[in-house]
Amino acid sequence: MNNNVYLASKPRYEILDGLRGVAALLVVAFHLFETYSAGPQFQILNHGYLAVDFFFVLSGFVIGYAYDDRWDRMSTWNFFKRRLIRLHPMVIFGSFLGLLLFFFGEFEGFALISQTHWWQLIILFLIGCTMIPVGAGMDVRGWSETYPLNGPAWTLMLEYIANILYALVIRRLPKVALAVLVCLFACMTVMLCMDVDPFGIMEPHAYAANTVIGGWGIDPCQLWVGFSRLLYPFFCGLLISKCGKFISVKNGFWICALIIACIQIMPRIGGPEPENWWMNGIYEAICILFIFPLVVAMGAGSTLSGKKSSAFCKFLGDISFPLYITHYPFIYMQMGWMGHHKDAPLEQHVMVSVCLYIFAIMVAYAAFKLYDLPVREWLKKKLFARVEK
Repeated sequence: MNNNVYLASKPRYEILDGLRGVAALLVVAFHLFETYSAGPQFQILNHGYLAVDFFFVLSGFVIGYAYDDRWDRMSTWNFFKRRLIRLHPMVIFGSFLGLLLFFFGEFEGFALISQTHWWQLIILFLIGCTMIPVGAGMDVRGWSETYPLNGPAWTLMLEYIANILYALVIRRLPKVALAVLVCLFACMTVMLCMDVDPFGIMEPHAYAANTVIGGWGIDPCQLWVGFSRLLYPFFCGLLISKCGKFISVKNGFWICALIIACIQIMPRIGGPEPENWWMNGIYEAICILFIFPLVVAMGAGSTLSGKKSSAFCKFLGDISFPLYITHYPFIYMQMGWMGHHKDAPLEQHVMVSVCLYIFAIMVAYAAFKLYDLPVREWLKKKLFARVEK
């Protein structure tokens, strides 16, 4: 085995790439609406945050497909290098964007911003580039985020952890053992959705009870939420890949995209009354445990017809990760603008949000073409002796 060869990438599942893009577009819209939300019970596009759980299912599936049959030609260290090349350039770019736009998000809701010095931001940026999470002592916004310059980076921290678990342990397990783990992780998902608190740590999550909202902190509550959101989806996706049992449907992309959109747009189940919150927990558990894996199996088993559909899915796939990891600094800006212009006409709030939405997509595509692709190619040549074609 040549331990320093970058093996050529396998053909991609175009539909799954497209579905990733659909979910990313919806999660950006969800965050733009969230600025004006009175809480999880009243949010428009109420379940947009479930995109994260869908991303984890997709990620597990793709990891299994891309690497399960390559370990006789690829070392563990090479696997880690490949994942860093794929993910880390945009992680750094997202943090850098958060650094550049940080002070534009200042308003009374982010009171700590006005007290933050430039050197603190530089330190946070450098730490963020290493994916080391920070605690409340380094909070510069007031949300106790592990990555204050670019909040959604917490999902990439969990992605890296899942990749490490896969490479060191999970890939070696037979399908039966993996299925047992998936069942155990499913229990964690159900406990989170149904607000079961066996360890007495979930009081800070009361505002979002019977949802999977959270995971961006390193306190016990947030860690439990984060790992509950990661483990079942990621390893379920991996199990789907190992089993190789997919579902072929006509117009598979459009059907799957409609399902993903409906799930994320769905209003709060049971309404805002606390006595009915359990209904929402059941809904989210069903989506994560059954519908997302079903959509992935359908997307993997179906085919696209026509060059236009293929090009559309490719575009969505190209912008999906850049859009997800770069959009949130613009959300901080939107919150800052809203905080200073609460009495502005509705049309101005709509215009600002629409413009930021379009601009975020443009930035994501430009970052992909002008930064991500060239940097990844450069890293391949630097970190590997040879790139297989």
